[in-house]
Amino acid sequence: MGVVGRISRLAELLQARLEPIFAAHGVNGGEFDVLAALRRTGRPYRLTPTKLSQALMVTSGGMTKRLTALEGRGLIRREPDPNDGRSTAVSLTREGKRLVEAILPEHVANEQRLLSGLGNKERGDLAGLLETLAVSLGDEADARVRGAAPARRLRRG
Repeated sequence: MGVVGRISRLAELLQARLEPIFAAHGVNGGEFDVLAALRRTGRPYRLTPTKLSQALMVTSGGMTKRLTALEGRGLIRREPDPNDGRSTAVSLTREGKRLVEAILPEHVANEQRLLSGLGNKERGDLAGLLETLAVSLGDEADARVRGAAPARRLRRG
């Protein structure tokens, strides 16, 4: 009970400290995750909704909700995938790129502050333990990204 309780409490504490930065820019953490994932792909900043869902470990329904909100604000656009006409591609707009690049330095600095009580080895150990736990609980998305750099795992709709 102590471990699960601590993980739950940490999730609440971290979300409460991460969300204000996103909110100050008019997005929530889930929406920021989408913008950041598209930005990380490099030009032309494009992925399919399925790839985004896998990368961010969210359901297709949760991803659709995020994409609809972001598209409504002109931060992304959905269009036919140039590589597969049967599929849709999601692209970062100029405004979306500008926004994610404005948020990123604040977000990274905030994460550094939040983790400043842990050394590099402790951070790596913790990330590995959390990944192992997620996989053991059946998180197939986590299993697919095993060995990848640890990502922020708070998922919002």
